[in-house]
Amino acid sequence: MSGKRAGSGSKAVNALTGAAAAFVARKLLFFAWKRLTGKEPPEHPEDPQVALPEALLWGVLLGAGVSAARMLATRATTARSHKGSQAGGKPPV
Repeated sequence: MSGKRAGSGSKAVNALTGAAAAFVARKLLFFAWKRLTGKEPPEHPEDPQVALPEALLWGVLLGAGVSAARMLATRATTARSHKGSQAGGKPPV
């Protein structure tokens, strides 16, 4: 870590941005799954009625997709806030 603490406003914005990105990513993954497979994604992958390969694939895609979207959105928000705070201040040392 850089040793700098984010303000509570910054944390709130990052949390909201991450949640929105996760929501959008989940919707996109549902749409893509339905489009590619022709059926709904497994609602309960742990259900024995769902084939193991399908459950594993859905779990990996959903987990990786949502995590990546949250991370990218949070990084973009953080970069934008750092860029804005440095515009009128002293140059970084």
